[in-house]
Amino acid sequence: MRISYLIPLTAIAVIGLTAEASAQAMVREQKVITSAGARAMVDACTAWAEHNHMTLAMTVLDWAGNEIDSHAMEGAAANSIDTALLKAKSALRWRRPTSEVNQMVRSGQNLAPTFMRDFPQQGALPIMIDGDMIGAMGVSSADGEKCAQAAIDAVFKKK
Repeated sequence: MRISYLIPLTAIAVIGLTAEASAQAMVREQKVITSAGARAMVDACTAWAEHNHMTLAMTVLDWAGNEIDSHAMEGAAANSIDTALLKAKSALRWRRPTSEVNQMVRSGQNLAPTFMRDFPQQGALPIMIDGDMIGAMGVSSADGEKCAQAAIDAVFKKK
């Protein structure tokens, strides 16, 4: 008689474990960039720009495209904030540097960015941490990818 009771209990336990495993499969952990992280990136990019005698604007987006921080250095062009934001959005959507997106468009390999309202101009990078994209940084200059890389290195690749 004990065996007949053990089988249903075992089946219930297996079903319970399967339900828990499938519930876990419906959720994933997402790394996010904090306000402090975005501000540190902006500060690092600003320091890089000052060192290189440049006046830039920069924008940091989170993984979902929300603007976390934005900054225009004194004297930056009026359109530079918009340019930085559009570049960051393009890097985020295509999950690659905007210089690569620009090359795709120029070569004719992929024209989608031109009709998807992207801004495939050099100057933005996705922010990748341990293989996860946590956001993107756009900078108003054609050298913006160097500035963004300096910021990523300073904030996330500290030695």
